[in-house]
This record gives sequence, structure tokens and C-alpha cells, in this order.
Amino acid sequence: MVAAMKEEKMHRMARILFLFCILCINVKELISILPYAPYDRCVLTISWTGGSFCWPCPSTKSIYIKSGHFISKNVIGTRAQIYKDDAFIVLPRFKSGIPATLVKTSLKDRTCQALLEPFPNLSLNEECKPNAIQNAVDLVLDAQDLLWILDVGIVNTLEQPIQRGCPKILVFSVKLCKLLKVIDLSGLVLPASRLQYLVVDYAPDGRPFVYISDAAARAILVYDVAAGKGYRVVLPNAVVCGCQNRRDVLYIALARKCDGSTVLYFTYLSGSRLFAIKTEYLRRGACQGYVEDIGIKPGRIIILGTDNGSAMFFRYEGKGNIFRWDTNTPFIPANVVLVYRSDDCLLATHVMADYKRGRMRVLKSNFHDYIQGTVGCGAVQNLSIMENFC
Repeated sequence: MVAAMKEEKMHRMARILFLFCILCINVKELISILPYAPYDRCVLTISWTGGSFCWPCPSTKSIYIKSGHFISKNVIGTRAQIYKDDAFIVLPRFKSGIPATLVKTSLKDRTCQALLEPFPNLSLNEECKPNAIQNAVDLVLDAQDLLWILDVGIVNTLEQPIQRGCPKILVFSVKLCKLLKVIDLSGLVLPASRLQYLVVDYAPDGRPFVYISDAAARAILVYDVAAGKGYRVVLPNAVVCGCQNRRDVLYIALARKCDGSTVLYFTYLSGSRLFAIKTEYLRRGACQGYVEDIGIKPGRIIILGTDNGSAMFFRYEGKGNIFRWDTNTPFIPANVVLVYRSDDCLLATHVMADYKRGRMRVLKSNFHDYIQGTVGCGAVQNLSIMENFC
């Protein structure tokens, strides 16, 4: 009897040990696959319609709506930058009713609609307020975790344009959530200037430089931040070959070559050719004789951004697919690679790096419907990982 009980106890212990081993193996297998598991879908794509703002309180939202300072269908995001688990997005004041023109949102938010939080706060985004951001149209997050914002100072640009302030650059620390510097661009612009895009570059000695496209003036604004001065570099007439009017778009993109140098590529939307200039010449204020004709474009292309290296991304006007070109190679069809197939009616306005996830992201919207005023309740926007990027 005692022997039988001992044997039964041994069998029970053996079964428990067996189950424990199985559990350990399964946990080990689970842990081993975690680094290679697919990304959380909430991290892969965030979406929102119109302006789903995070308000300080319900009464603030009510005041903005009643005063006409918040019209959800007039809100659209066009450019973005990623910092860890947050996305910083500019909402240009193309139309009235935009309560904040610079916002941030969490990439890990599990709500149906991404919540847009005014950055750094609602007060610094207030229209008509002195020193506030009036109309942010582009932004750059540099390697020092500084966020550079291009504010053109003119609002309601698709309705009745109003000059609310001077064109300027604002520099924020994303770590401290603090405004560090404001650069007044008034002395560099002309009455007809249309500032559109900016890039930030660092000289070999560490000095930061900002380059801004001025489409109407056929120029690149160069600002030496350390010296506190800037100048205009007028581009050659060949750059506007094929352009139809002065309302064209002047795209710029900064590429870092394998030899460590940086090159600024630029082209007008309706221009027939792509051009480039080494930034060492821009920093000297030189242009004549240094602009390189890269080649004829295969069509009307919209430059969407870079990987902060040598790769440039673009799409064709009215088309959703995104292409990649390595600027270390000749600009010919054989070196242009399709890297993203669009499976919806949305069009990309920006491609940017997501360093935490080691991938590229794309900001898309029905911008074409927004321009025509046919978005209904609001523009559809999403920020997603380019899953088939290679």
C-alpha cells in the first residue's frame, strides 16, 4: 500500500515536471520570436479624419467652434517627422478654422482616431498672436533632436491670403518641449516670395545651415545659424525651363553622399529637368557655374523626401505609387525602383524616416479632394510604415 502511494506520488511529480518543461520551452520559443514578430497594427498605421484635436477642455473647443477658429473639414496634415513614439505634423493654414498649425500625435495610440495635440501648446499656435506660429508649411527633425519649423506668416492661402506675421524659422527641442530660437526671414524675402520647403544641413565644422526654396523668386534662401545671417542664391534660368507660371512648386531635397558630402537637389513641378548643387557652394553663396544638370525627368514628379542618406523618394503627379532613386547613381529609369504600391485613393505628401523601427513612413491624404473642396466631413489622412520598402 505504502509502495503504491509512493509510486503514484512519483508519477504525479513526473507529470508536473513534464508540464513545467513544456511551459518553459513554449515561453522560450515565444521570447525568441518577439524581435521578429510583426509590428503592432496600431504602430504600423495611424489614421484620422479632419482635425481630431486634443483640447484642454470642452469649453475651449466650443469657443473655437463658435468663433470660427475651428472648422474640422479645413484641417489637413501635409508634412511630418518621427521622434521615437511621436509624430510631429504640420497642418498648414490653407483655409480658415485651423486652431493649431503644428501638432504631435502618438504612434502607439489605440483609439480609432489619432488625437492631434498642439505643439508645444495651443497658445503658441494661436493665429494673430505675436511671436506665435502663424502658418507652418514644412518641418525638419535633425540629428540633434532639434525640430525646425518653416512659418511663412501668411494664412488662408487657398482662400483670401492674410499676412499675419513675418516669415520665420522656429527651432524647438523635442526632448525639452521648448522653443529655443526664432529666425526672422523678413530681410531675405521679396514681396512676391513663396517659401515652400526647408532642409537643415551641418557643415563639416558643425555649423548648422538652413536652405529654403522660394518658388516665385527662383531662389534658394541660405541661412547661417551660427553667424546669424543669410542671403539669397538666385538659380539659373535653365531651372524654369518648361515651367508654365510663377505659381509653380519648387521642390528641394538634401542627399548625403557616400563620401560624406551633401548635395541639394531641386526641381520645379512643371520643369523638365532635375538639378543639383553641392552645399559647400551654397554655404559660400556661390551658384553661377556650380549648378549641375542631373537629367531629364521621366514626367512631372513630386519629391516626397529622403532617408536622410542618399535615397530620394518621389511619385508622379496624380499617382499613388512611390519610387526610390539612389542619388549615388545616374538619374535614369534603370536606377529608379518602385518601393511602395498605393492600394487606396490617397496620395503621399511626405516620406520620412522612423528610426526607432528602422523603417520609412509615408504621410498620405486625399489632398486633391481637399483642394477642390470635396472632402465632406474632413480630409482622410494616415501615417503608415512603408511595409514593402526595400
